[in-house]
Amino acid sequence: MRKTLGLVLSLSISSVMASSDWTYTGEHGADNWAKINPAYSACAGKSQSPVNLSNFTEADLADLAFNYQAGANTFEHKGHTTRVTYQAGSSIQVDGKTFELKQFHFHAPSENHIEGKPFPMEMHLVHTNPDGSAAVVALMFTPGPQNAFIDKLWAQMPEKTRDKSSLKPPLNVMDLLPLNRDYYRFEGSLTTPPCREGLHWLVLKNPAPITKAQWQFFAKTIGYPNNRPIQDLNGRQVLQ
Repeated sequence: MRKTLGLVLSLSISSVMASSDWTYTGEHGADNWAKINPAYSACAGKSQSPVNLSNFTEADLADLAFNYQAGANTFEHKGHTTRVTYQAGSSIQVDGKTFELKQFHFHAPSENHIEGKPFPMEMHLVHTNPDGSAAVVALMFTPGPQNAFIDKLWAQMPEKTRDKSSLKPPLNVMDLLPLNRDYYRFEGSLTTPPCREGLHWLVLKNPAPITKAQWQFFAKTIGYPNNRPIQDLNGRQVLQ
């Protein structure tokens, strides 16, 4: 059963942003996701993401244990974002469980805000555990110097929907993470249909630098803002 749950959740996450029956605006936009398809009913739930991280609760959060290898190998334009799939073997530890890194993707502008502040771009590193649970590490980007990792990635950017390329050589996304990996934590959902809840959100406090040209290149590739509006916390705590 646990393996089945993990497979179902993995398939759900891998299919995120592959559907064509939802958009970010208009009749099939974010305000109507829960109405356009019964499979998206969770989009009207009470523990949705993204959120404005504020009113923090002090907590003794364990350090995030990253075990990332060079495994970013397939770069695909999904229409609603560009996604990099990851080879097996990279993971993080959360609550004593191992969550395997499956993929990472981008949103511009950022989906989550920190104390009311949005960022030009945000990356989501999506991990799953065989018991059916999932964890997302979110990294914000802030205006700064040229980002060497993003340069390497963008040089192989698929330009049109359903375009796909193999990253050569495979990249290690660990090279993108800040040295200080303090984080905020809250419980939330996928930020796109089916908006499945029960995800552990781990938002790194320290952003990575990016130039205006770099984040605008991504925004131009997608063609429109791909951020879901902020969702109500509905009493959820944001731990730090």
